[in-house]
Amino acid sequence: MATRAIGHPIVLRRGKRSSRAGGPSWFARQRALWSPVLTPLRPLDAPRGRATDRDASWPLRREPTSVRRARRLVTAQLDDWAVSDLADTAELLVSELVTNALRHTRGPLRLNLRLRDSRLLCEVEDTESVCPARSAAEPYAEGGRGIELLDLLAAAWGSVRTATGKTMWFELQAEDRPRETRTP
Repeated sequence: MATRAIGHPIVLRRGKRSSRAGGPSWFARQRALWSPVLTPLRPLDAPRGRATDRDASWPLRREPTSVRRARRLVTAQLDDWAVSDLADTAELLVSELVTNALRHTRGPLRLNLRLRDSRLLCEVEDTESVCPARSAAEPYAEGGRGIELLDLLAAAWGSVRTATGKTMWFELQAEDRPRETRTP
């Protein structure tokens, strides 16, 4: 005789012994499947999480001055992390991503920076799920070269759909610095 209660596996009863039919219950499997989707999302108008010595995050307003603010935040943070050799390239690429997000999306934005070893990861999150499309820019066009800049200057770049929209990201590699050796 099979019995089923919500959230419990089917238990087959044979005399005094019972055996579970096939591992975890349907409810347990569904909860495991959907738990990443059901976890509370951090709104984009707040930092992604607590800042650490190698992670930083800032919400950006939907206004043109956010591009300048993003450039300043990146430059200051990279100076604090002592990788200011990446500042010019990161500043240019972040301003490109923030400008595109302001032009082509609605809703809040967030800028995230992560430094791991000698690799810098920059992300711009927005609420639009459509990823950018590559297009050929005319020689005298004022825009349309953002992806080309990412191709030329970033070690890697991409776009990832998220539960709240998408994240455009790029990675930069810091120059290898010789280790300081002290002479007596």
